[in-house]
Amino acid sequence: MEGKTVYFEEPGAEENTARTLGLAKARAEDLGIKTFVVASTEGNTAAKAVEVFKGNKVVVVTHVAGFRGPNTQEFTAENRQAVEEKGGIILTTTHGFGGIQRSLATTRPAPPTLAVGDIVAMTLRTFGQGMKVALEIASMAADAGLVRVDEEVISIGGTGRGADTAVVLQPSNIHRFFDTKVKEIICKPRL
Repeated sequence: MEGKTVYFEEPGAEENTARTLGLAKARAEDLGIKTFVVASTEGNTAAKAVEVFKGNKVVVVTHVAGFRGPNTQEFTAENRQAVEEKGGIILTTTHGFGGIQRSLATTRPAPPTLAVGDIVAMTLRTFGQGMKVALEIASMAADAGLVRVDEEVISIGGTGRGADTAVVLQPSNIHRFFDTKVKEIICKPRL
């Protein structure tokens, strides 16, 4: 089998978003995949995704409430309404690789520890931030019961703002993370 992977010159560039979504849609049509998992911080990428993937299941994974500061949610009310009106499902929950261990990194002075989730995240970032995000959000969606672990999905992440990474994968729940199967890399930044 031969496949095509698209590499972007710059990670996180807003102009990568439309191309990433288009490439993901085309590959999903080739494979008969009807479920997309999309990372979105403020909701701009999510609003675009529900439009591009119209007629399919779109699970949008946001930052956890309080990520940027106490009692805050970065996903805007306007984008939430736009996504939900088009049938998108929004998941806001604890980051799969973070959780309680992330509190250690923000404790001052920081304890001299490194948690397994941090090691997994750092390892995946060697393929790019978007790759780490795509794998993490797929497991988060599986944990919420929004995607099945016995079916392929397309998971989309990014670096900073917008989307720049799309992969075909069979997700797993976070407590079985190493059962995740990355089947194809559709696109990613060439770091």
